[in-house]
Amino acid sequence: MKSLSRIVAIFIKELVHLRRDTLTLALIIGSPILQLILFGFAINTDPRHLPAAVELRDDGPLTRSFLATLKQSSYFDFVARVSNSEAGERLLRSGAISYLIVVPERFEVDFVRGARPQILVAADATDPVAASGALNAVAFLAAQAFEADLMRLPPRFATAPPPYEVILHRQYNPAGRTAFNTVPGLMGVILSLTLILISSITLARETESGTIEALLSRPVGSFEVMVGKTAPYIVVGAFQACVVLLGARLVFGIPFNGDARAFAVGLLLFIFVNLMIGYLISTICRSQLQAMQISFLLFLPILLLSGFVFPFSAMPGWAKAIGECLPITHFIRFVREIMLKGAGVSDVTDNVWPLAAMFAVVAMLALARFRQTLA
Repeated sequence: MKSLSRIVAIFIKELVHLRRDTLTLALIIGSPILQLILFGFAINTDPRHLPAAVELRDDGPLTRSFLATLKQSSYFDFVARVSNSEAGERLLRSGAISYLIVVPERFEVDFVRGARPQILVAADATDPVAASGALNAVAFLAAQAFEADLMRLPPRFATAPPPYEVILHRQYNPAGRTAFNTVPGLMGVILSLTLILISSITLARETESGTIEALLSRPVGSFEVMVGKTAPYIVVGAFQACVVLLGARLVFGIPFNGDARAFAVGLLLFIFVNLMIGYLISTICRSQLQAMQISFLLFLPILLLSGFVFPFSAMPGWAKAIGECLPITHFIRFVREIMLKGAGVSDVTDNVWPLAAMFAVVAMLALARFRQTLA
């Protein structure tokens, strides 16, 4: 009985301690709720309303019927009309559109003559999962769009093959290899997980052990402490990025087609912002355990809302809004555009400036929080 009473006493003591540890209690309650929301509502492997552009070299009733059918299918949202292939290629390379549909000259004349004119559908296949649904549906949608017109033509047009042809081009990943999508994105995941975790426990370790007072007794400022503690991990991040790049090229045969200088700038910004996020976490926590708990809680949205595991375009609006606030979302787009699409500086600006803005904001918050903690 005495042993049971001692166990009960320890049990009650742990419950009281848990109740007083508000951060751990919030994680216990919040983690399953977060997972339910993410997996239940945000994850979708069949994206719809994907941005598309059209290049019309022949604009007639058949063409308009075809485009209307594509739009009604909910797979495509036409956001631009381009005048030449170069403009469409630029939009594909920058990520502004996912599909480019080209209707050739004399399409309707050749259609009626049975000359089998070709409709080109070029898709951004850097994410083969996101591209596959719409690509698989295009041939069926074309048959549906031209069905009524074929019935008005002579019976010989109703037999196979149809008097037109749909050509599918999977740009940047013609074989549809999943590694072309996951390996570049894996660089962002590895850097995020490593740098946030390592930097988050740096200051927390000093606070927990009591050595922070000895450090602050020296003539160093809060800015100098922040830079000195995070700077060594810039080398760590650069080394990890080099390992992934070498593995991508040598093991998986993934090309690096873009501007190396633009890649270096974006990579450094991404390393900086992750280090600052970790440092901000360390200013909030009183122990290394708390720092690790918060870091691991961040890993769920990093993995699920960034477009690394599931197509970003398939998520609902609120999930996309959260994903746009994550540095890894912009880095994954950036690194895929550089490596697979051969993008240059002008093509990746839309994903570089958000990283710079996030770095500035998080760095100021971390510095202000650190000064407040010292006060």
